[in-house]
Amino acid sequence: MKLSTITEATVLLIDDEADLLKGMTRSLSRRLEGVTFKTACGGLQGIEYCQHNHCDVVLLDIQMNDINGMKVLEHIQAMDSAPTVIMMTAYGSIELAVEAMHKGAWDFVTKPINLDNLARLLAKAIERSRLIQDNQELVQQLQKSGTPIGFIGDSKVMRQLRNTIETIAASDYTVLIRGESGTGKEIAAHMVHTMSSRTNKPFIMVNCPAIPEHLLESELFGHRKGAFTGADNDHDGMFVQAEGGTICLDEIGDIPVATQTKLLRVLQNKEVHVLGSGATQAVDVRIVASTNQNLEEKIKDGSFRQDLFYRLNVVTIETPRLESIREDIPLLAESFLQQTCVELQCGVKTLSMPALEELSRRSWPGNARQLQNMIRRAAIFSKGETIGPQNFMTSDTANQEEDENGRPLQLPPEGPYKMVKEAHIDTFTKRYVTGILEKTEGNISEAARQAGLTRAALQKMMKRQGISGEQFRR
Repeated sequence: MKLSTITEATVLLIDDEADLLKGMTRSLSRRLEGVTFKTACGGLQGIEYCQHNHCDVVLLDIQMNDINGMKVLEHIQAMDSAPTVIMMTAYGSIELAVEAMHKGAWDFVTKPINLDNLARLLAKAIERSRLIQDNQELVQQLQKSGTPIGFIGDSKVMRQLRNTIETIAASDYTVLIRGESGTGKEIAAHMVHTMSSRTNKPFIMVNCPAIPEHLLESELFGHRKGAFTGADNDHDGMFVQAEGGTICLDEIGDIPVATQTKLLRVLQNKEVHVLGSGATQAVDVRIVASTNQNLEEKIKDGSFRQDLFYRLNVVTIETPRLESIREDIPLLAESFLQQTCVELQCGVKTLSMPALEELSRRSWPGNARQLQNMIRRAAIFSKGETIGPQNFMTSDTANQEEDENGRPLQLPPEGPYKMVKEAHIDTFTKRYVTGILEKTEGNISEAARQAGLTRAALQKMMKRQGISGEQFRR
């Protein structure tokens, strides 16, 4: 069997049996044209080779006389740009191979080795290494350009956004980030921090709706032992933990009015009142707040303090809707697919031109998060290496075809269990939340009541699925 030619790839074989190395090199070279095979007779020689030479994949025996393969694996994993490692083991030591995978090995093969199967596995491992290398190069390019990972795009709107963030980051003013769910508010907050003089200090992200109301004050400002039932120890709040750095209050519009009052004191006096303590504690923290809500409307109905709004709204960043940067959709989609392939540890997948055209035409109420979720589902359920428009149809609904009785055909589970499970759960959750919001015409409080959920829990689901209540209001 001969596989397709692979160019400029190096595979290192490490074993303490010289004859085995020669035979495998000869046989695998016939099966994988274009691959350069190097050999190391023993673990110590293998470590030395990896320290001074580049290789894409290492095929490593576990049982060797000079040094155990597990130790060799540890040395390789500690190196920068570590290659993909496949372990070789006898049938009696499969448990060791599984342990090796927990320590960073990608896969394992058992002796006696089926060379055809090994050649296929090596080809996939080479693809994986190249995918990771491409992703690292993308990371380096973005870091050089001052763009944090995830903020992809070259449209005029995106360039202006990056320039705005860079300018704001140079100051130490409080920042309010506004935008719909899924538009990258968290990314913008990270940019403000990493591009500021506080970059080497802590960055604390607080998901305000996720913290129960009765615990929020303690989590933000801290408490002393005995301050309330269950307070068995002193606890530094998030403001103290972020000392010298940045704290991002995500979904600031959901903070209760009582907590808003105490937050206002922090902004005014740069100090926190720790629960159970009569004293205040000074803090040096930059505050970044984000919201997808209309704070001006919340001020009118009394659920958000006007003076807090003015304290927060010193400088504002508006994250754009995906539909306003349609020319960036192909770049975003390719980047999301590359990240997904690394997560799935699968071979390289590509988006066809019709697929990219379809993505560029679609409506995106959930913005970039919705696009990312669609790419993930398409990557899981697509059988081949090329993703076409038909894969988006199936990924949207988890199944489109029906059997002879009109029942939906279940797609075969492909990929890691956790990701396939999450794809199905995401589909159900999106359908359920969308349906109940349509029924209540976007009234989140009523939708939460009918669903038997807290408003905060429903909002968390909506944020994760890229759903906005505005789109259902009539």
